[in-house]
Amino acid sequence: MTIDELIENFELLDDWDDRYAYLMELGKRMPELPESEKIEENRIKGCQATVWLKESIQDGPPRRIEFLADSNSQIVKGLVAMLRLLYSGKTDDEILQVNAIETFQRLGLDRHLSPTRSTGLNAMVQKIRDLAEFDKE
Repeated sequence: MTIDELIENFELLDDWDDRYAYLMELGKRMPELPESEKIEENRIKGCQATVWLKESIQDGPPRRIEFLADSNSQIVKGLVAMLRLLYSGKTDDEILQVNAIETFQRLGLDRHLSPTRSTGLNAMVQKIRDLAEFDKE
C-alpha cells in the first residue's frame, strides 16, 4: 500500500471510530518487530505508549533506511504502520523531503489525536529524520 492509497481509504471513512479501527487494523498487519529488538536503545522517548523503532540501513548507493517498529498500544501501532508507509525503504534525501505533519493534517489526525499521542508521533518522526540526517554530517 502507498501513502496515497492510505489517504484515499481514510477519506472513504466518515466516522472517526471507523478511522481508528482502520488505523488499528493497519497496525495488526504490520510486520512483527522481534522481541530481541524491544530494548531500551530502540525505545522512542516522549511517547505515552511504549514504542520501539529499529532501523536497518541498506548500503547503496544510494543508502536506504528500512524500519520495523512496535507499540503496546493498538492505535499507536497503527500510527507507526502509517509512518512506515511514509518513510521505510526510502533514501536519506527522500525521508528528509517527506512532510509527515502535512500528511497527518490531510488525514485529520492533527485534530483527533490527544496531545500526548501527537507528541509521541512527532518524536517518532524526529527520530526517523535524525537517522536520515546522521549520514549528512
